[in-house]
Amino acid sequence: MTGLELDPVLLSRLQFAFTISFHIIFPAFTIGLASWLAVVEGLYLKTGRKVYQDIYKMWIKIFAVCFGMGVVSGVVLSYQFGTNWSVFSDKVGNVIGPLLGYEVLTAFFLEASFLGIMLFGWGRVSQKMHFASTVIVAIGTIISAFWILSANSWMQTPQGFEIGADGILYPTNWLEVIFNPSFPYRFLHMLTAAYLTTAFVVSGVSAFYLWRKVYTEHARVMFAMAMLIAVFVAPVQLLIGHAHGENTMHHQPVKVAAMEGNWEQGGHKPLYLFGMPNEDTESTDYGITIPGGASWILTGSTEGVIPGLQDVPKEERPPVAIVFWSFRVMVGMGMAMLLTGFIAAILFFRKRLFQSRKFQLWCMAMTPSGFIAVLAGWFVTEIGRQPFTVYGVLKTSDSISPVIAEQVALSLGIFIVFYTLIFGAGSYYILKLISKGPAKQAEGYYEHGHETIAPRFAGDH
Repeated sequence: MTGLELDPVLLSRLQFAFTISFHIIFPAFTIGLASWLAVVEGLYLKTGRKVYQDIYKMWIKIFAVCFGMGVVSGVVLSYQFGTNWSVFSDKVGNVIGPLLGYEVLTAFFLEASFLGIMLFGWGRVSQKMHFASTVIVAIGTIISAFWILSANSWMQTPQGFEIGADGILYPTNWLEVIFNPSFPYRFLHMLTAAYLTTAFVVSGVSAFYLWRKVYTEHARVMFAMAMLIAVFVAPVQLLIGHAHGENTMHHQPVKVAAMEGNWEQGGHKPLYLFGMPNEDTESTDYGITIPGGASWILTGSTEGVIPGLQDVPKEERPPVAIVFWSFRVMVGMGMAMLLTGFIAAILFFRKRLFQSRKFQLWCMAMTPSGFIAVLAGWFVTEIGRQPFTVYGVLKTSDSISPVIAEQVALSLGIFIVFYTLIFGAGSYYILKLISKGPAKQAEGYYEHGHETIAPRFAGDH
């Protein structure tokens, strides 16, 4: 953008980035929440304890609101493929289109078919049927993530296609398209991120209840379950992330170079804990580093050779500073999650898991950590792929529709206003549900004959 001249490519990218950033926080939460609700209802069926029923009835309402907002925001993205990125859709539609269609056929229809039973079937169908519906919806969210991540991963590491004489991409091997090189790592990375996002929201809410000494029995159950996820899933996420980084170095070396702030290819490259990438001087200034750290993490040896940004021309490099700092935000949140699980384990063995006021404050502060990590991770993924929409095949500047920049700017402004109003109202309602608490929401809701006297949580100390 020069002077007052508006760049339609940049504006279209900003518009898509804005809408998808809003959208992704809802699937990231509902994928994990659906699986967690299935576990909660399974525990209720097994034990008959009303505390699990109370918890389920509270969080199913939150799930419904988030699921609805996720669907609404996802529809907007589909339209943008036609309005802003029609050339991209034309060239890669033969590959991407069927994958998105499979997501609707195998996941969305499955979720939609059983979501009604999950939301409104308690007391109207058998408890086992209701539990089966919850499990099916949870499986549907995972299948949905499978296809969406497959399509996006193909854009990162494309294979199984050929380019016709007309410049259109045609699939030649669907198994290679679906199971492209980055897909297994990115799918598992996103799935565990969703579980951690849910765990830290639940832990934040339950820590808030414990802090205020309200709904204590419910809070202890939720807090214990959330910390269990933090203890076991956070280390797994660290291992998956490491494997994903190694895979990215082999298939998208320039992205890794931007993540590490490394300009020249070579060995014994430092790990930047802090630094300011400078694209003009092609250096990372004010660096606080661990000598040989980047080489060791990515290759297993301090002398290992890692890629540099100077390996490609300037016009083929992503915006380095955004990728560099987004990666550090993501890793920082992951380390904080790992630390939370470690502290929780220590407090549990000291029989102070539910009594530590400082830890409760920490968990409340960590409530949005999963969302922050997910957004930062997607910034790394998408911005680090630039200047391509399909890495190494189709450039972003060649993917845009013949749109007028002023119209894109106007629609972006409208999106910002309406998203703020709609999602602000949804967030306000969710906060009202949380403040109301699980016990009060359950009053008068249970069907006759299903109430039980809830004993104290066995893990209380």
